[in-house]
Amino acid sequence: MSYDKQDLKRRMDGALDVLKKEFSGLRTGRASVNLLDTVMVDMYGSKMPLNQVGTVSVPEPRLLSVQVWDGAAIKTVEKAIRDSGLGLNPMPDGNNIRIPVPDLNEERRLELTKIAGKIAESTRVAVRNVRRDGMDSVKKMEKAGDISEDDLKRFSDEIQKLTDDTIKSVDTSLTDKEKDIMTV
Repeated sequence: MSYDKQDLKRRMDGALDVLKKEFSGLRTGRASVNLLDTVMVDMYGSKMPLNQVGTVSVPEPRLLSVQVWDGAAIKTVEKAIRDSGLGLNPMPDGNNIRIPVPDLNEERRLELTKIAGKIAESTRVAVRNVRRDGMDSVKKMEKAGDISEDDLKRFSDEIQKLTDDTIKSVDTSLTDKEKDIMTV
């Protein structure tokens, strides 16, 4: 058994990456190509991310456009966007689908900030679980006599600092996302 600070950092950074990906799928009232990242389309007998069946672009600040590569899939892509729970109303236009991004009302904005808070909290829990794994491994190493008590203290402090820094990044990301959502 050994202490691998880089592995703990990689796992905590992974949790942060997931947070940012989930935040990119939360609507803010402005068009963003990332808004449709969570949309899965039933194509060829399996579910595929929307960006694998077409090109998403933002021609205007309040409009998304999806150029579907397979013209026969227009209806399927339109249905996937409509059923995604993002509150969007796609309009087919040839091989393109135009998606106006409506303004968010105050109630929906508050709901989205709560969802963002839940996503951030689950990320904090994931980071704390990584910390717990790290702490358990260094305690076992000390118990087995592989490291000294001083090393245990030093490694524990390193793990705690890494955890604190990552949690701080989560909180910063949440604050930024909440501002983004609440800005009219």
